[in-house]
Amino acid sequence: MSSLARFTELRRGLPLLAAVLLVAALAVPMWRITLTAPQYPGQALVVDLYAYPRLGGDYMEVHGLNRFVGFYYPDPVYVDPNFPVHEASIRTPEWVLGPVAFVAVAAAGVFVALAPTERKLKLGLKCQLVGTVAVFTGMFAVIQYRLHQAGHSLDPNAPLRGVDAFTPPILGSYEVANISGFAWFGPGGYMTMLAVCLLVVAYLVRDSTVTFRDVPALLRNVTDGVGDRIGRSTARGGSP
Repeated sequence: MSSLARFTELRRGLPLLAAVLLVAALAVPMWRITLTAPQYPGQALVVDLYAYPRLGGDYMEVHGLNRFVGFYYPDPVYVDPNFPVHEASIRTPEWVLGPVAFVAVAAAGVFVALAPTERKLKLGLKCQLVGTVAVFTGMFAVIQYRLHQAGHSLDPNAPLRGVDAFTPPILGSYEVANISGFAWFGPGGYMTMLAVCLLVVAYLVRDSTVTFRDVPALLRNVTDGVGDRIGRSTARGGSP
């Protein structure tokens, strides 16, 4: 097989596609928070968060709401973000490393796809999958810790007193005072999840030379097989 034709194999091509998705994900929001409050009747405020210190959407309006309860955007420390940083903000210097992690995982995908031997390819697929899961699991853990830290470091001098400490979830809904929030993936988050899924598939087919061209036939075989099993099961169930 020619050097270029090798990349039509799923075990080599999927890590390359995953690398493209991970780099592209840096250009769009990774995480999205939707907020509703009585101050904005019939309107939902949206804050988009990127993998580097940048916010999008209605972040200035939300900043005004956060000030009532003493909850502030984090301080990335080493860079000047596009949002206001309060002196009481928690410090999150690791935020600037987000792009480094994504580019490193993407570069690993390219490195694995270029593996010169089958043994090194299989080892590379295993190491990349384990490393990728470890990196993003670690990122989730750090973000959740910072959210806990921020929710338990409310400014005592905030206009609205007596608000209990809380921990906003990375994914899911929460309530604080009269503000309701819902956090979920942004486009970049979905792209990242898809990239991880591609790496899982590449690892599962590590012993096969199946190519992208073979995928439609494989899917037809799987579909036909499932249909046959359902038909046989129905026939047995309907027999006297």
